[in-house]
Amino acid sequence: MLPKIDLPIFETKLPSTQENIKYRPFTVKEEKIMLVAGESKDMMQQVLAIKQIVNNCVIERDISDIAMFDLEYLLLLLRARSVNNEVEFEIIDPDTSEEIKLTLDIDNVELKLAPDHTKEVKINEQYSLMLKYPSIDEFIRITALNDKDPLSSYFIMISCLDSVVSEDEVHSFKNYSDKEVDDFMENVSGDVVKGIQKFFDSMPKLRHTMPYKDKEGNDKNFVIEGIRSFFT
Repeated sequence: MLPKIDLPIFETKLPSTQENIKYRPFTVKEEKIMLVAGESKDMMQQVLAIKQIVNNCVIERDISDIAMFDLEYLLLLLRARSVNNEVEFEIIDPDTSEEIKLTLDIDNVELKLAPDHTKEVKINEQYSLMLKYPSIDEFIRITALNDKDPLSSYFIMISCLDSVVSEDEVHSFKNYSDKEVDDFMENVSGDVVKGIQKFFDSMPKLRHTMPYKDKEGNDKNFVIEGIRSFFT
């Protein structure tokens, strides 16, 4: 019988909650999943592949309920610990059409948080709406929505709802039916809706700017951001 190879165990904290997470490096099995997903141009398939890879490697923790930027962060760590922290790739300069070789140091990629980002939206003097980050599964459903469907924006709002609080009350939305939540949302003001949209638009994200020079000596930047960047 061939020997079983023990893998090292690492530990980190989820950016959104500071929860301790243990994980192992990914193996050839996860490498194959990544390669197959990288060949696909379907973002849904790529997100599902990333979810499977991270879920395989995280120890004693299902990751279906973590935020999308947590998933991206964990994937970066897995890539750095499984291969190395440097990723070489090429881009096409949009002005000169030349191929530019870049090297990304994963350890330099940071989670960007807007200074005015907040999970609280004031409803009135008595109540506040507390928001949450959509889970991976909710993000997948959002990705599958038709942009032209007028209800898509409403679903995005609903996915961010956590609770309504006052000084002595907490009403968690998970304890109420869809009809009760709909009735509640129909009675909030436009300013509350704008607050929810601002929360969604300013969510933390992994973003990294890489400077380079084109063949004419011009200083330029290539920005890495979003889930597709992991398949560069």
